[in-house]
Amino acid sequence: MASSDQQFSARTSDGRFGRATNATGSFIGPARITYIQGEGVANSNIKLYDGTDATGTLVYEANFGEEGLDIYVPGNGIRCTTGVYLDLTNTTSVTIGYTG
Repeated sequence: MASSDQQFSARTSDGRFGRATNATGSFIGPARITYIQGEGVANSNIKLYDGTDATGTLVYEANFGEEGLDIYVPGNGIRCTTGVYLDLTNTTSVTIGYTG
């Protein structure tokens, strides 16, 4: 039987990813982001930061439209040593897959 340490979390507003949707307590970090999904809304933009707020290091940015965003990150994923902070524009939901 195979096992995985892959986990998922979602946010519907700017903020730090937690271990549950829109968590306010148990935050993710350190982690490796392996999957990113954004709800399809015209003129959307997401930014992911390695940190506890938008002053952290920008590690990923994407623009997309009504087609949405669905990305598997190759290799070892995107490394965030402190935490994972989301800044979203227009889209209503972002989900990440991560290990850590």
